[in-house]
Amino acid sequence: MKHYLQPRRNDSDNLGLFDVFDDFFKPMFFDESSDLRTDIKETDTTYELELALPGYSKDEIKISLENGYITVNAARQKKEENGKKYLRREISESTSRSYYVGSDVTREDIKAKFDNGMLILTVPKSQPKQIKSDYIEIE
Repeated sequence: MKHYLQPRRNDSDNLGLFDVFDDFFKPMFFDESSDLRTDIKETDTTYELELALPGYSKDEIKISLENGYITVNAARQKKEENGKKYLRREISESTSRSYYVGSDVTREDIKAKFDNGMLILTVPKSQPKQIKSDYIEIE
């Protein structure tokens, strides 16, 4: 579990008045460790998820639906480079992220499109279930 209220400095550091409050105003649901950035749009009937996957090909991306969660996995083949020594590696070879879409959504309902490093998932909104009234009318 990620701790969102981690101090940025040691206790012995001189903290400015406003530095103390910086950690309290971090976005609570933003995972800084995730390198799979997503924009989510809403229309009247659908949600549209736009996932940035630069450098990945269509064949390297897998999408699954299980227990109401869409999971997107992307994994690149590691390139063998003879004679080269890395001093630092920050480009990840794989990434994964899950999104809750509801238990009513089926695999056939989800549309996926990959173009120029952007994966676009279109998910229909669940319609509220109609509750049938069992009341007896009074004459």
